[in-house]
Parts: sequence; structure tokens; C-alpha cells
Amino acid sequence: MEAQTAGKDGGGPGDSQRERGPGSEIDPATATPRRDRDNVPGWLRTGAGYSWRLLLLAAALYLLGRVLGHLYIVVVPCTAALLLTALLEPLAERLRKHGWGPMSSTWTALLAAIIVVAGMGVLITNRVQAEYPSLVIQVRHTSTQIEHWLAGAPFHLHTANVESILGNVTRYLSQHRSAVEGTVVTGGRIVAETLAGLVLMFFVTFFLMKDGDQIWNWLTGGFRAESKERVDRAGHAAWKALVFYIRGTVVVAAIHATVMAITLTAIGAPLVAPLALLMFVGAFIPIVGALVAGVLAVLVVLAAKGLLLALIVVVVLVVMNQVESHLLQPQVVGKMLHLHPLAVILVLAIGGVVAGIFGAMIAVPLTAAISRAATELHRSARPSP
Repeated sequence: MEAQTAGKDGGGPGDSQRERGPGSEIDPATATPRRDRDNVPGWLRTGAGYSWRLLLLAAALYLLGRVLGHLYIVVVPCTAALLLTALLEPLAERLRKHGWGPMSSTWTALLAAIIVVAGMGVLITNRVQAEYPSLVIQVRHTSTQIEHWLAGAPFHLHTANVESILGNVTRYLSQHRSAVEGTVVTGGRIVAETLAGLVLMFFVTFFLMKDGDQIWNWLTGGFRAESKERVDRAGHAAWKALVFYIRGTVVVAAIHATVMAITLTAIGAPLVAPLALLMFVGAFIPIVGALVAGVLAVLVVLAAKGLLLALIVVVVLVVMNQVESHLLQPQVVGKMLHLHPLAVILVLAIGGVVAGIFGAMIAVPLTAAISRAATELHRSARPSP
């Protein structure tokens, strides 16, 4: 009688199973009835799984970016030290192969870099101070020629309007000479942060060049044998890509600066050394840097020498761009990076939005290094050749 009563009251476990139906067993993986889970399309389940994972990854990257933004005074010098080490390490390694010790080879490479940078700074400062008065005189002369040209056929512009526009240009150059020559940075915070960044970059570069292998062995010491071998291969591949990129970019930048210096000297343009140096620095920002430096050079030549010589500079810039795209980048930088031009443009845009000029400068080498490291990590562990 008690069993019948229990059966009538529906207290048995079998009744709940019959109510859910034969296809609604509880899935232990998701804790949901299988019948309800089977009604959800597979593409929707897959998309939902990827979506929440991507949201977590985006949140982690956002928090990491905020932390790095607050630590910019450390992140920027350390990143610059890494790039500088990639540039100077081949020189130090060559010295060590000729019998130099780690300390002497490292100091020699660093001092050579300091002497080159300081010499370029002194040269640029002296040339700007010496040539700036002649630049103002040439701009005034060119302004007069443009004024007569615009006042005649077929433009027939009023002389007063042309004089006002061109006079403003000349007046701006005369009043802002200190800004063009290089303003003196005032403010204790900016000066302190700059000096601290330079000192930190110097020390990080020194220890990376001197004890780079020991630092890397310490970083990979916590991995298991198989994982350590893969991480070691990935790290060396990323470092090799970074070295090739920096070395090739320096060669390409030097070629750009040399061609620009020869062109500006041949046409008698002012500020040859500053514009050539700007072209050299701009080459480290692919596509955008050389374009901005070239536009500035064209504007200076246009203001000082007129339209015809400015067109000659434009032609030289176009030829240099084609030579770089089809000859210098494939042959000098090599095929180590494996980055499509569209990927380069997108990476530059993202780097510029996230971290400004500094982000645009490190976006391409950082992406190339990560790409090479990811490729090595996905390979199965095997003995190094």
C-alpha cells in the first residue's frame, strides 16, 4: 500500500525521467538537458564559446595596456634598449670573436653608438644655426617670385592678398626661429623623466649585451625539458627576426638619407643635414615615416627654391619609394619577416593609435618577432640543427 501511494504521488526518480523524455538526460559536461543542448545549432555553440574567451582575452589585454601605460617611464626605455641591443649586438659579437672580452666588447659598442648619436646632434645643431638665416632670405625671395607669378595670367590674384599670405609665412619663420632650431625643454618633471629614461635605457642595453645569454637561460630555467627546447627555439627565432629587421632597416634608412642629402646638395637647398637625418629616422616607421619626412623636404625646397626644384625632389622620392619596395626591402631586409604589406599597414595603424609615434616604430618589429616565435612554438619539439 505504501509503494502504491508513493507511486501515485510521483515521488520516484523514474517519474521525473519520464517527464523529461527519453532524449533529455542531464549532460554532465554542461549540466543542461541534452535535448535542449541538441536544439542549439553547432555554429552558435562554437561562436558563443569563442566569444566569451575573446572577451576575457580583450579584458586581459586592456588591463595589461593600462598597467604598461602607467609604467611608460620603464616600458619605453626597456623597449628602446631591446631594439638598440639588436642593433649593437652583432658588433659586440664580432669583437668577441676577435678575442675581446664581454666587458670590453660591450663598452666599445655602446661608446661607438654614443659618439655617433652625439656627433649627429652637434652637426645638426650647428648646421641649423648656420643655415637658418639664409633659409629666411631664400623664402622671402621665393615669396616674391610666387607673388608675381600669381598676380599674372591666368590667376590674376590681388597683390595685397598674396603679400599677406606669403608675409605670414616669412614672419612665422622669423618669429619662431628658436622653435625650429630646437626649443629648450623646461619643467623639472619632463627633464627628470627624460634623463631617467636615458639612464635606464643605457643600463638595460649594457646588461642585455653583456649577460644576454645568462638572462635568457634564467627566464627559461623553469620549463620542462621538452617545453624549454621549444621556448628556446621560439626565443632565438624572434630575436633573429628582430636583429634582421633592425639591421636591414638601418641599411635602408642610410640609403634614403644619402640619396636625399645628395639631391638637396645638388639643387642647393638649405638644411641638408637636418632633412637627411629626418629621412633616416623616418625610415624606421615603415611607409608613413619616409612619407612625412619627404613631404617636409618638399615643402622646404618649395619655399626656398621654387616649384621646379620641388618637383625634382618629388620625383626622387617616388623613385626611392619604388626602389625600396621592389629591391631594398626584399633583398636587404630579406624574407625573414613574412609580413604582408596589408598586415604592415594595419599593425602601424594599431600601434599609432595605442602608443603614438613610439607604438608605430615598434609595431612592425614586435609583430614580426611574435609571428616567428608563434611559428616555432607550434612546431613539434625536435633537435636544433
